[in-house]
Amino acid sequence: MRRGRYRVAEGDIHLRRSMRTAVLAGAPLAVALSCPAFARSGPEQPDERAGREHEEITVTGVRQPYRGNFALREIPQAIATIDDSIIEENAILRLTDALDLNASVVRQNTLGGLWDSFAVRGFVGDENLPSGYLVNGFNAGRGFSGQRDVAGIERVEVLKGPAAAVLGRGEPGGSINIVTKQAELGRSFGTASLQYRSFDTVRAEGDANLALTGNVTARLIGYAESGDTFRDTVEQKRWGFLPSIGVGLGDATRLTYDFEWTRVEVPFDRGIVVLNGDFDTVPRSRFLGEPGDGDTVARATGHQLRLQHDFSDTWSLLVGASHRDTLLTGASSDAETVRSRQKLYVDGRSLSRQRRTRRYTSEHSVLRAEIAGEFMTGPLRHRVLAGGDFDYFDTDQMFTRYRGPVVTATTTDRAGYVLDLRNPVYGRYPVPVTTPTTNRLDVQRTAGAYVQDQISLTDRLQVRIGGRYDDFLLRVDNRLTSVPGRRRRSRFSPQAGIVYELTAPLSLYAAYGEGYRANIGADATGNVFEPETSRSIEAGVKLTALGGRLTGTLAVYQLQKSNVLATDTLNPGFSVAIGKARSRGVELDLNGRLPDGVDLLLSYAYTDAEARSRVLDPNFSFQIEPGDPLINIPDHNLNVQATKRFTLGQRDAMLGAGLQYLGRRSGETGTGFTLPSHTLVRVFGQIGVTDDVELFGSVANLFDEHWYANSYSPVWVQPGTPRTATIGLRARF
Repeated sequence: MRRGRYRVAEGDIHLRRSMRTAVLAGAPLAVALSCPAFARSGPEQPDERAGREHEEITVTGVRQPYRGNFALREIPQAIATIDDSIIEENAILRLTDALDLNASVVRQNTLGGLWDSFAVRGFVGDENLPSGYLVNGFNAGRGFSGQRDVAGIERVEVLKGPAAAVLGRGEPGGSINIVTKQAELGRSFGTASLQYRSFDTVRAEGDANLALTGNVTARLIGYAESGDTFRDTVEQKRWGFLPSIGVGLGDATRLTYDFEWTRVEVPFDRGIVVLNGDFDTVPRSRFLGEPGDGDTVARATGHQLRLQHDFSDTWSLLVGASHRDTLLTGASSDAETVRSRQKLYVDGRSLSRQRRTRRYTSEHSVLRAEIAGEFMTGPLRHRVLAGGDFDYFDTDQMFTRYRGPVVTATTTDRAGYVLDLRNPVYGRYPVPVTTPTTNRLDVQRTAGAYVQDQISLTDRLQVRIGGRYDDFLLRVDNRLTSVPGRRRRSRFSPQAGIVYELTAPLSLYAAYGEGYRANIGADATGNVFEPETSRSIEAGVKLTALGGRLTGTLAVYQLQKSNVLATDTLNPGFSVAIGKARSRGVELDLNGRLPDGVDLLLSYAYTDAEARSRVLDPNFSFQIEPGDPLINIPDHNLNVQATKRFTLGQRDAMLGAGLQYLGRRSGETGTGFTLPSHTLVRVFGQIGVTDDVELFGSVANLFDEHWYANSYSPVWVQPGTPRTATIGLRARF
């Protein structure tokens, strides 16, 4: 890998301690950050040179795809980053919890805790599939691998707004990109930790970077976790192995291979019921399924291979491929959602349930190539990005179900598979025999090409133009009805942006983009869905203050999309089109180091997300009206955190505290059911025990708030975790 010296303005480093992150080989965003921000004509003044000399660093790593060589304040887009140090400080274990640190991202329904689902700027994708995050720029979050663990994550990037014209197939609200820890050439180091947390959970984790030769390094990352949860009878086991191998093929070429092997075993859990608005209908610990159903198992096996070649200091080539297989299988006993079949609404204590089994598999392959560089046309500087990718995704879904009859005076509790909420007796009735309701193979194939040019018109003014062309084929094979479906479409998605440096600490930007996301699958009658289309516009101001130690972004936006899908509960595994939706809002992100060495992280979002079509909800026959709020989206979301590092005796120490406020939000589409607001407080700290060993601890939900993570209906409400304490030891070598 070519070694070079780059000048980095501290104001372009987006997160605290990112200067440390930037010097690591395999930190892709650091290379993007390392380019000069807003190059000026004319000689540099002596005091400016003096102020910059200490900022020169050496970077050895791989460039981030779909990004180009830009400082963050040059990009006409709001980007927030959550690095591994913040995740480690808070003792966070899951991607979902890490995303809570950014107010633009909120939780959605997680299939009984078995996949990641979130909305960015008020919009979520297909409710029948996990949210499609990226891993090192590859589409990688669409399978059935369980909730993503934070082991092996170097950084989580929240790429907000209209980026689909380059990324393709993204939600208009934004995309999540996970940058994994890469093998760092020529170094040997590592960490190992052991922790114990509430509910008798034990976790071990290790990370070893081993320089095998001068040009070959292996990084071995693994974790194992086992224990109870706050839910009655619910235990969980998780493990993963995430190695990376880096090979330097001369000074200008690097080859990187990443492997993923993970497994999750946990009972399927739809949460609690809320009868007539009473959130104390049952204790938050009460499990309403059947322990005898056993664990639902989710596993993943993935591969990524990436090659970067630097032709010069300004031109480089990226080529990559990935393949990922996933499986989710298990059985569950879920509360009946249809009111006429639910005895709970008759006597207030008898919960009618369905018996369900699932076997979902997916296969996902991606090929991509990209070239990035710059050139001059007269006085104009062009930084260009051009590439193409091919994406193949299939999902095979086998779903069986038993559901009881409409409740009448003669309907027996056995027929309704009833659980008494006040005195639950598990295993009271024989397990009902299920019948197949879904047996379907969906195949999506997409080929795309994109180009982007950012032109420096003056020292202060830059414009960005670009677009992406996609051709996709969707094939649906419904084995139950023998009705095949097929749809082929092509689309061009343009983008445009402008950035203006108002003063040294302030820059203004605006952006417009169009995009699409192929709606996979067909409705219950076999009609293949049209793709979801979107238009996005945003504008904002970016701040760099205190000598670059404090950075921030204030943004306003409006997003619109059509051909939105919703889950068809009457036909599990199917969706229906519900028309149009709109989201608009204001966001503020601040982070950096304040005087007296206090690190600050603040994120606030106001989101107004609503339906824009009049349609009859297929799930419960509720009328959706224009202006109805989108489910699980709060108007206000705030996360703030402060951390102080100091010396205690002769040992380095750290203390920190954080707060999250989430406003009221709709808990069911088309009705007045609402989840209450909540405020969660967390504290955390660490202290050195020896030079190489530290003691760390945290308490999440310090005041034991009763809160609710998400909801689909009043009988499927996910309670939030009670107060949770963690203590552990971490060794570094």
